[in-house]
Amino acid sequence: MSNQVKKNAVRAGTITAGTALMLLMSSPAFALTRDDGDDPGPGLSVIQTLGLYVAMPIVLFLIIAGLVIVSDKSRKQAKSKG
Repeated sequence: MSNQVKKNAVRAGTITAGTALMLLMSSPAFALTRDDGDDPGPGLSVIQTLGLYVAMPIVLFLIIAGLVIVSDKSRKQAKSKG
């Protein structure tokens, strides 16, 4: 094997080991037991979940896109006048 291939293999192994270590360290975060001071609120309904994770990103995208389009049109009009 060439030196470059060995370096790439070591780099890939290091990244894989690091990722596995991070996953193992975060596994207690997925535990089902409640911690002291844990006070979860009521769950979201289906409508609230769809609104939060589907409708809100679409609305934010449309607002940002609209602001970009309006600012671009006003900039083009200012260039054509002056």
